[in-house]
Amino acid sequence: MRIALPLAARGVPVHGVDLSRAMTDRLRAKPGGTGIGVTLGDFATTRVEGTFAVVYLVFNTINNLTTQDAQVDCFRNAAAHLRPGGHFVIEVGVPDLRRLPPGQRAVPFRIGETSWAFDTYDVVTQEMSSHYLSVEVDGRARYRSFPFRYVWPAELDLMARLAGMRLRHRWDGWSRAPFTAESTGHVSVWRKPAG
Repeated sequence: MRIALPLAARGVPVHGVDLSRAMTDRLRAKPGGTGIGVTLGDFATTRVEGTFAVVYLVFNTINNLTTQDAQVDCFRNAAAHLRPGGHFVIEVGVPDLRRLPPGQRAVPFRIGETSWAFDTYDVVTQEMSSHYLSVEVDGRARYRSFPFRYVWPAELDLMARLAGMRLRHRWDGWSRAPFTAESTGHVSVWRKPAG
């Protein structure tokens, strides 16, 4: 929604794939949301009509696919939706494993008076989970956990090559600052060959 609505407001045709009917209902309730095409399904495998100049996944969405096979399928699906010369864009974090001391599996990323959040990593399988714990106003504790699979930039490049695409750009973020060893995330752009 945070990207689709502004693009549509600028006159860019947008079509989304979402697994959640609740999220598509939220989109429809927003101004301009009814004009955006949405197909319910898994973005790794769901096909929609037509081809596109750009396919994108923002804010760590690729990590929601919790197996390498599903991530590879996503690249193939994106390439199948791109017209020749089209681009696949991903925004994703770089795994924060340098903060993981030997023998530890958890890295905190938010510590407050009534809420805490941390990621746990399995460096063998690249499985990770984000955990959120909070104390509500009534004193009850609330715990939520979300599974992910982290992926390295070089691994994404190989997935793109398997799908017939090549890396065109990689930046530290949307500002297009250079991607470096200190970058905590990246925006990467792969291109499907023209013709």
